[in-house]
Formats: sequence, structure tokens, C-alpha cells
Amino acid sequence: MFPDRLKKNGVNVLGIADCPYEQLDEKVRNALTEYYRVDNMEDYDQMYRAVAYFTFKYGKIDWLESNNEYWLEQDARLRTDFHITTGEQYEGIGRIKHKSAMKEFYIKAGVPVARLHKVTTWIAAKGFLKEVGYPVIVKPDTGVGACDTYKLENNNDLDNFFANQPAVPYVMEEFITGDIYSYDAILDDESNPLMESCTAWPPSVMDIVVKQLDLAYYVSGTMPEELRRLGRATVKSFGVKSRFVHLEFFRLTKARKGLGEVGDFVGLEVNMRPAGGYTPDMMNYAHSMDVYQLWADMVCTNKRIQPDSGNHRFCAYAGRRDQFEYVHSDDEVWQEYGSRIVMSERMPEMMVPQMGNRSFTAVLDTEDEAKAFMQFVTERR
Repeated sequence: MFPDRLKKNGVNVLGIADCPYEQLDEKVRNALTEYYRVDNMEDYDQMYRAVAYFTFKYGKIDWLESNNEYWLEQDARLRTDFHITTGEQYEGIGRIKHKSAMKEFYIKAGVPVARLHKVTTWIAAKGFLKEVGYPVIVKPDTGVGACDTYKLENNNDLDNFFANQPAVPYVMEEFITGDIYSYDAILDDESNPLMESCTAWPPSVMDIVVKQLDLAYYVSGTMPEELRRLGRATVKSFGVKSRFVHLEFFRLTKARKGLGEVGDFVGLEVNMRPAGGYTPDMMNYAHSMDVYQLWADMVCTNKRIQPDSGNHRFCAYAGRRDQFEYVHSDDEVWQEYGSRIVMSERMPEMMVPQMGNRSFTAVLDTEDEAKAFMQFVTERR
């Protein structure tokens, strides 16, 4: 959808990937002026040669973007090597890739954050635990989607973690009791939002992955003003520009000394790319807009051309897992919500741990209706 909208704006869109050309989605193929296939996108030399080829054939590249968390660092390295100044550069990528580096920028923005410890030794971890107590969360310093994330409840859990400690760098963070809210925005080249949206996850993605819960969340038709204020302050603090961003916050459901009272927002982590899964499409349904076109217009004009629709509702996603039985059958879901369902499909295998095997997405008028829909779809026998 992103290259499609760029093409509609008259942009020469050049694609690089490891997928055979004929296996690309038809809309992608139609949007590309030319495609360069590499054997392995992890091989920087191959990626460098691809950009060099396009530079030789088409001239200096104006913009380079994957809109994908995994490739943020490589994107930045390629931009730096080819003097593409319209996006993040390699020297500053650590602040948005490493969870251990994000905290200071949240703090600079005036956003409270959970205390964090870089995992080194068992003794050092015990020292941190004396400060914050159990439970704690341990997760990769770089990572996405709550993969390889664990909740440690006691000393046995701690011992087991260190006995099987992964080779990648990990961080340990004090446990926060709250719901997750995100501030999503498309920013201009001075970090000002051209579009803003709010998404709420009643269960955390970590719990969904670890406990095999069903993912149910919604894009809200409204945004708490405090979340808007903190989101804007955070992007200014990080100095991110000309990007689609997804910033995550806890909204406390239990007061925490030093962090806030029930209802207060606490910084979780930043993701300097669009929200995952079908959330961008859900934003479109919730706000009657086209975020892909808004992004393409930002790239081309640094402005928002598409007016606010004035039509803001709630778009809710509810996923199901094949191994469980549910109170309401798929047919009953359709009978109850058919006129409001805008998407329903089997999920790609790579998305199953977070999003489930099959999904229903509906547009509702109120938050209560959105929550009732999620409950109806995910209630298990």
C-alpha cells in the first residue's frame, strides 16, 4: 500500500527484496519502476550493491525506507553510506533500536518510565531486584512483538533464566500493572504530527504470546489529551522526523510509587515505524482516512493534503487460535456483527504468535460496543 500510494503521487519507486519478482503482490509489482532481487537481505554487501545500481541508473536516491522494525538499522546504514538525508542516520540509530537507550529520551520529554537494568550477571540482577522487587520483565534489548520476553516471579525463575540465558543482550525492567496504549502519528520534517491516532490493548502483547491468550484490541475514535501531549513531547525529545511512528505507553491500572496514580501514562518503548499487523488499516476504518496516502503525501510534500473526515469511530480486532473452542461459532459472529465486520481472514503464519490463526475486525460506534465485540469473539468454552 505504501509503494502504491507513492506511485500514484508520481514517484519512481524502486524495490529491493529477496522474493522472486513473480511472487510479489500484484499491487507491489504495478507500483515499482524497477525491482532488484538479492539472495539475502541480511548480506549488507548485496544490499549496498542494489542501491548502488539504482543510484547509477536513476541518479541520487531521494528516500529510502522499509517501514519495518527489523530493518531500521540497515536502512539507516544505507542512508548514511549513500548520503540520503531524509531519514534516520546510522550514528543515531541506537536511541530508537535499544530499549536501554530509550529511557533517557522519555525522561527528557517529561514522561515517567519503569526502572531498567541491563542484564549482565546474576549478582547484578539480584541488586536490581532489591530496588524494585518481583515480578520483573526480561526482554531483548532490541526486538519487536514481545518475542523472547519473560516475566520472572521469583528466585527460581531468575535462576532458570540465567541457566538458559540467550546469547543476545537482555534488559530487566520493573513490572508495571496497566493497559497498553499507543500514540501513532505521521510526522513532518520538524517532528510535527500530520496525523494522530490512539490504539488500546487491554491484554499486553507479552501475555498474549506467553500465555496463548487471544489478541483483542481497538483503534480508538478519540485520544486522551494527556496521551496526545506526551506523544508529541516524546517525538520532539527523540528528534524523529518524516516518519510514521508507534509509541507505546502503559496506562496504570494500579498506582506505582514514583511513577503515578491509576490512569496516569508511563513510557514503555518507542517503535519508529508503523504499527504492526493490520493496525494501519484499522486506523483508516476508525477515522475514515487513508494513512498510506497521508504517508506518501508527507514524503512528497511534507504536508497533509487529505482533510480530516470528521468521522471518528472505533475499529476493533479480535483473534482466535485453532487449538481452542469458543462460545460463539464463526457463523454466530457473522450473524451478530456481519454488517459491521470489515475484515476477516486467516492470519499469515509469522503473525500467529501475536495475532492468532483467524481474525474478525469490525467498526463500532462506541468504546463499549468495541469491548463487547471483542468479548463476543474471544470468549472460550
